Amino acid sequence: MNMIDDNLQQLLLNYCEPESELLQKINRETYLKVLMPRMLSGHYQGRVLSLLSKMISPARILEIGTFTGYATLCLAEGLAKAGILYTLDINEELEDMVRFNFAASEFNDQIKYIIGDATESITDLNETFDLVFIDADKKNNGTYYDLIFERVRSGGIIIVDNVLWSGKVLNDVQDKDTKNISTFNDKVAMDSRVEKLILPVRDGLFIIRKK
Repeated sequence: MNMIDDNLQQLLLNYCEPESELLQKINRETYLKVLMPRMLSGHYQGRVLSLLSKMISPARILEIGTFTGYATLCLAEGLAKAGILYTLDINEELEDMVRFNFAASEFNDQIKYIIGDATESITDLNETFDLVFIDADKKNNGTYYDLIFERVRSGGIIIVDNVLWSGKVLNDVQDKDTKNISTFNDKVAMDSRVEKLILPVRDGLFIIRKK
């Protein structure tokens, strides 16, 4: 999923902030115990998410797709003192592990972990968000984007993961998943309500600022 070679990736890690002990533990436990562990954001992308969050100092964060909670805790590092982070996921099987990870962090009281269909959970939230991170089922990226857009403040940031899809978006012939991602990327590119760019971090992060 990395878009650069391993040696350069290691150099980048050498020059960024280290993982906390808790994040290291979540990374290790995810790879030992969970199917498809590469879905975890990991050290470098986690530090990117953390720094972006700290630059905004958001009072309200929405994350769509919790997995094992690694990215959640990275985003939470930038929360305002009384801020709240809502994280939505449909996978009940990981709930105990995720709650344990959150309970071990300093942000536990600021995280609202909601299990269920994200399209329904979003409509139940009466909040305006400063920062949104979309990292769930890729076929619904456009749906999530439309659902949250009016709930994001002017100047707020939307981040969408996996938008380069291991480079498959360059292929002339695309499978269904890749087509869904390319369609979403085109949708954002044509949206005059936002400023946007893709960072070639890991599998591609779309950084979108609402005007």
